[in-house]
Formats: sequence, C-alpha cells, structure tokens
Amino acid sequence: MAFSPDGRIFVTERPGRIRVVKNGQLQAEPWMLLEVAAVGEGGLMGLALDPAFAENRYVYVAHTYRAAGGQLRERLLRLREDPVTGRGAVDRVLLDNVPANSIHDGGRVKFGPDGKLYWTMGDAGNPPSAQELASLTGKIMRLNPDGSIPEDNPFPGSAVYSYGHRNPQGLAWQAGTGRLYATEHGPSGGAFGVGNDEVNYVERGRNYGWPLIQGDQSREGMVVPVKHSGRAETWAPSGATFVSGGRWDGSLLFVGLRGETLYRLLPDRADPSRTLAFEKYFAGRFGRLRDVAQGPDGSLYILTNNRDGRGSPRQGDDRILRLALP
Repeated sequence: MAFSPDGRIFVTERPGRIRVVKNGQLQAEPWMLLEVAAVGEGGLMGLALDPAFAENRYVYVAHTYRAAGGQLRERLLRLREDPVTGRGAVDRVLLDNVPANSIHDGGRVKFGPDGKLYWTMGDAGNPPSAQELASLTGKIMRLNPDGSIPEDNPFPGSAVYSYGHRNPQGLAWQAGTGRLYATEHGPSGGAFGVGNDEVNYVERGRNYGWPLIQGDQSREGMVVPVKHSGRAETWAPSGATFVSGGRWDGSLLFVGLRGETLYRLLPDRADPSRTLAFEKYFAGRFGRLRDVAQGPDGSLYILTNNRDGRGSPRQGDDRILRLALP
C-alpha cells in the first residue's frame, strides 16, 4: 500500500493485480496486471512509489515467478505510469533470479530517507542461506533506483545490506535519526521451535543471527532483537510505519497476520536497542492485518489480509481501514 502525491492509494493483490483507490473508491480496472506465480506466500507483494513519482511516474514492485524448469524465483521491477492512459507498464527489471519458495519470500519494498530502494527477502525455506553472503535469501537489500549497487553498501558489489534474517516483512525509518527498524517472522514449528517473532534495529552489514540464534539467544557478532514475542504468542508481523503527530508521535506501529493485532512500540531514542513502551490494539477485531501506513491526511490506514487462504473472510473483506490517530 502506497500513497501518490495526488492522493491515490496504490495496492497490490497477490494474484498479480495493482489496484488504485481514488477519493475513497476502488477503481474498477486494475492499474496493471502482472503475470506472477501466486503460490503459497508468493505472488505480487511489495510496492513503493518513487520519491519523485510526480515527475517520473515510477512504481517499484516485487513478485514471484516461475523460471525455466519450473523453479520459483523472485524479481524486483520498476514500472512506469503512462501519463495519458493512467496505466502501468514494465520499465525495467532491477534485480532478478533470486531463489524463492511457497514460503518465506519477504517482499517488502520501500524507499529509505537516503533515497535508496530497500527490498526484504526471506530465507525461501532454506535457513542456512540466510548466513551466506553470496545468496540474496534471508537478506535486506539496498539498491539505487536504477537497480545498480550503491558504492557505500557494506559488501562491495553486493545488494546485501544486512543478513541472517528469516522472513522480514516490514521496514520503517525513525524520523530525525534515520534509523531502520524491521519486523520479522519467527519459526512456527519443526527443529527451530515456535514463536520469537522479532522487531530488529537494522544497521548496515550486521548479522541478525537466523538460523543460529533467535529470541533472547546471543552469539558473538550477531544482533539480538529490540523486541520479540517469545514462545507464548505469535505475531507473524508484517507492515510497519513510524507515526508523526498525536499521542503516538515517534511510535513504531506494525501489524500482525496470525496475531491479528496492531502493535505499538516506542523505541528509546537514546538507545535504539531498548523499548520504552509496547501496547496492543484491535486484537482479533479485523482479522489478519497485512500493512499499516500513515496517510498524507495524518490518519492511519490498515490493510486486512483475510482472503489469503489462512484467514476467515468476513463480509467486505479484504478492506483498507482508516483510523484517526489518538
């Protein structure tokens, strides 16, 4: 979900449709339809508008596809809106042939305050790959808007910004400091246990431990989360945003899929590894929640995700909810 300067909301739908909401109304025709592999957690996922969208009309998306031989792969595209027709078309492929799976495909796409494009990728069901710098799975990546590698990336010639991630699905930058925070899914069973969903303070070149550590575990050279769910509950955290204004000014908000909750975390500006407050809202009220953003009008916008095969759809699902800040 992303807001354009003219007030439209761009929304991705997993089967490959990019939809537009204008003046509170969902437009009947998709802005663009992409051929994707909507398998399990794959399909059309993250979307971001260029900071200079009003001038260049660029839109960036990540999606899963089937390569030759049937293997699932992930790619990052730059699209462009035709100023005459108002429809989108592929401009260029920025990054391609990233291993994918029916699980753990990450998929968040966002611009940072540095003007660089960030893309999260899960471990694609291959946990050891998160520790391999030669692999792009289990990583947060950083690119120039044209797909080239920034010269100041931590690993020369590589898109990798941070590694050791299981399935990061939310990115948000703190105003004033430019600090990056990311939400990440913990394991849901098997050899790695269950729980330990995370909020991480992400710094360039750092190792966030998966699959070698999780939760409160620590190891030299690896970063522990700012906050984690423990094993008693599951958040399955997705989209995240920092809030400006109101009683929640400076708070990090993120939403939960399995947790079906809006979470508010207040980071300590003096020590970004500490949390000053943590609260939960709307538990179970709207079902699975995929994304949260603060709109140009200051309101919160929350995207539900009850028709993904794991939720219990209600009348009117899926929806974008608009809420006033406290």
